Amino acid sequence: MKKQLFASLVFVCSLLSFTSCSAQRLMENLDRGVIAIPQEDNTAVISWRVLGTDSDDLQFNLYRQREGMQPKKLNDQPITGATFYRDSNIDWSQKNTWYVTSVLNAEEQREPGSYTIQANSELKPYHSIPLKMPEGYRAGDASVADLDGDGEYEIVLHVTGRGHDNSHRGLTDEPIFQAYKLSGELLWEVNLGKNIREGAHYTQFLVYDFNSDGKAEMVCKTADGTTDALGNSIGDPNADWRDTDEKSRTFGKILEGPEYFTVFDGQTGKALATTDYIPPRGDISGWGGDGGNGGNDNSGNRVDRFTACVAYLDGVHPSMVMGRGYYGRTVLAAYDFNDNKLKSRWVFDSKNRENPFSGQGNHNLSVADADRDGKDEIIFGAMAVDDDGTGMYSTGFRHGDAIHVSDLDPEIPGLERFGIHEIEDGTKGPGIALFAIKDGKVLFTAEPNRDIGRGVAANIDTTRVGAQMWWLGSRDLHDIKGHVIGSAPRSANFLIWWDGDYSRELLNKNYIDKYGKGRIFTAEGAHAINGTKATPSLSADILGDWREELILPSDDGTELRIYSTTIPTENRMYTLMHDPQYRLSIAWQNVGYNQPPHVGFYMGFGMGKAPKPNIKLVPEKLKKKQ
Repeated sequence: MKKQLFASLVFVCSLLSFTSCSAQRLMENLDRGVIAIPQEDNTAVISWRVLGTDSDDLQFNLYRQREGMQPKKLNDQPITGATFYRDSNIDWSQKNTWYVTSVLNAEEQREPGSYTIQANSELKPYHSIPLKMPEGYRAGDASVADLDGDGEYEIVLHVTGRGHDNSHRGLTDEPIFQAYKLSGELLWEVNLGKNIREGAHYTQFLVYDFNSDGKAEMVCKTADGTTDALGNSIGDPNADWRDTDEKSRTFGKILEGPEYFTVFDGQTGKALATTDYIPPRGDISGWGGDGGNGGNDNSGNRVDRFTACVAYLDGVHPSMVMGRGYYGRTVLAAYDFNDNKLKSRWVFDSKNRENPFSGQGNHNLSVADADRDGKDEIIFGAMAVDDDGTGMYSTGFRHGDAIHVSDLDPEIPGLERFGIHEIEDGTKGPGIALFAIKDGKVLFTAEPNRDIGRGVAANIDTTRVGAQMWWLGSRDLHDIKGHVIGSAPRSANFLIWWDGDYSRELLNKNYIDKYGKGRIFTAEGAHAINGTKATPSLSADILGDWREELILPSDDGTELRIYSTTIPTENRMYTLMHDPQYRLSIAWQNVGYNQPPHVGFYMGFGMGKAPKPNIKLVPEKLKKKQ
């Protein structure tokens, strides 16, 4: 009897474990993301996306339709490999539209998504979105999501004027958000008002479908005087909580007044729900302590350091997580959004310097399923917070400026985190650390007691399996075991999948380098943002095949440019946006000191077949474009 009961318990536990791990995440349903990039000699490069839910046997036909003419199929046999095609003999004096059909079991079906180039258009080597900038403002960080449920991404753009770092005094301009369709249509504009300060650490915004209705929302911290796209004010529209005394130590900062958290409708920009921001600022001198920067202040520096991310805390539905503080006290607050209501899920609070989780956060973060239970954890600098809001572990290495989480060492089960750490104000520890995210087990450290400003880990060497590591202050490139294997790249900034192989390229400012080969692309007439950080407005797989697009503002400020690679590839893979970890990386890319996204599996030289994502797409049927 006891053996039967034990066997039954084992079966139930196994079933529960399987159910948890096999639960399907609700993710956005995308169209085929067709894009056509004009080339010389009346040719164009056409590419389109494979969905994470597609059958491996799915084939495609590619069509070009000239206005007033019957569609012309461009391929002789159904396309079974890479979703990349070079079209020739195009008459640019005519309107041309490209679309694909899918072929499965000899049945052909028209797929949603197409790309049109109008007759006699200026042929640009990128997709252009004309901008409607308020005077004195410029394009900043961007995020993407399907705001209207038609399967095509829209862009939400943080429009910035005069800004200041937390450590600086001075008044700033009001932060503004704009939403654009890829066609260039301006959908809405939201003004956060004078009581939200402009700067890299203040306004972290998330764009995601939080209630899984097929249309995304935008969330961010708000205050008295925030105005939604319909002209509705949040709180007291006449309140001014800024310190306007030019002689004050906190001139220009906002250290009084209510703080709110608001969900905006992604299609209209209307404020849907507002609640008090968690955590409140409280004692402004209570946010320093034992961290990479071991000091403290009462001047509004450490108290207003914010972070944010999206995480599937129940394994099925996305939650929003807003953070405050990382030099000392660190608080993460998770919310859910349903029926137009915000509900607090949990609050993680390190409280004080005696807590091992104090001072361990970064200027950025990552989200991944650390313990492989189907639910996400927040990998925040030198520590991790579990899906239930409890601390998993803390390495004690303190905060830093860069973080990279993926399967960096395919020989070790699970995912790893590579990061840099600031060593200053008498603190001690490694400037470089690699550890397993499931338990914080340290795998490699370097640069003891040295403050390291930037560092990167990714597979950039096309002859070696596993990631390589490099950082400022060292001329050496290391393999993932820590061995020196060559010279480090000159840049230690962003990454991008751009050419035809699975190894990653080096994105810095407005150019892309291939390790060992040099420059392979320059975005002439466009520029990076965020000052010396030199990051893109966004890099993400938002169009075409699995490789990433580069989004930059033009030098004259009149357009946002989406660059898509024209380099041939033989590799077929589903869109990176259907890998759950990568998709969440795009949601947090704009946070703090921007970091490049990573997938949740090993991707690089010597990789096997990418794992099929365990996702369910919503809505099941795409809304038809008007």
